[in-house]
Amino acid sequence: MTPPEKATALPAKHSTSAPGEPPDGNMLWIPGGTFHMGAEDGYPDERPIHTVAVGGFWMDRYVVTNRQFQAFVAATDYTTVAERAPRAEDFPGAPPENLVPGSTVFRRTRGPVNLRDYRNWWAWVPGADWRRPHGPGSSLEGLEDHPVVHVAYEDAQAYAKWSGKKLPTEAEWEFAARGGLEGARFTWGDEDFPGGKAMANTWQGEFPWENLLVDGYEGTSPVGVFPANGYGLYDMAGNVWEWTSDWYVFRHAEATTRSCCGPAVNPRILSEEKSYDPGQPQFRIPRKVVKGGSHLCAPNYCLRYRPAARQPQMIDTGMTHLGFRCIVRQRALSIV
Repeated sequence: MTPPEKATALPAKHSTSAPGEPPDGNMLWIPGGTFHMGAEDGYPDERPIHTVAVGGFWMDRYVVTNRQFQAFVAATDYTTVAERAPRAEDFPGAPPENLVPGSTVFRRTRGPVNLRDYRNWWAWVPGADWRRPHGPGSSLEGLEDHPVVHVAYEDAQAYAKWSGKKLPTEAEWEFAARGGLEGARFTWGDEDFPGGKAMANTWQGEFPWENLLVDGYEGTSPVGVFPANGYGLYDMAGNVWEWTSDWYVFRHAEATTRSCCGPAVNPRILSEEKSYDPGQPQFRIPRKVVKGGSHLCAPNYCLRYRPAARQPQMIDTGMTHLGFRCIVRQRALSIV
């Protein structure tokens, strides 16, 4: 298996005729339409497959980079969630030494560990944030065109508002990620490494200790290194997870309406199942859906670098493998 020599786009499967000029030069037109969302052969929360319609929208060609986020911070003097001290009332029982600005950082283990306990490879690091992705002493030198990480949901929303954009819904994100390949397992087709070629920045080897670096990257990679999908979008699989605007529920709701913004969950279902972290029930922090997988996804633990895959993420938490991209909606489309 070899890493890509040059990033090239896969052929588009649908018309990409845009209604006008893009909001900015880094956005691409996603024509919208009806598709089958979810998967039956993946993780339980990807079920059931259901038909959803989305309207056309513009989407960022790349994940938001450190360079772009730095411009936002310089223009607004914005302070990210990771740069603020957590409130003691939000984290009952937390040691005082942990109630300082910081974020969660991945640490590769020395050997096999219990994969049911994420604390074996995730560590709360005081001082870690988007400027210092690995904690004090690290920096963005050489990472200017890598995805910005350690961004909580509030941070992604703030950037989107500043740029005149929005975060995509889960349905919009999945439709765009598929690139016109209806029912394909990955954003590029059904084979993980077609012709032995790495198509995304993921983990090769036994997670979380053996990284064979077949794709050429230990952590994040610069945006645009791996081939784009059929719509010309890069890194819709791997590299970093991406925020969506949808609240997480364990299963796709079968009682839904279909609209431009994806399935609208029945309010009763949402009120009863609005997701909190079952592993930390004392923290009543709701979770949003993140999509796309990351450079830490491996078949032996997290085969989630697929369009249908999804994961819950606490809205106040950024991590070393979590970023985002934005959209601009053109017009509404609804199907009765």
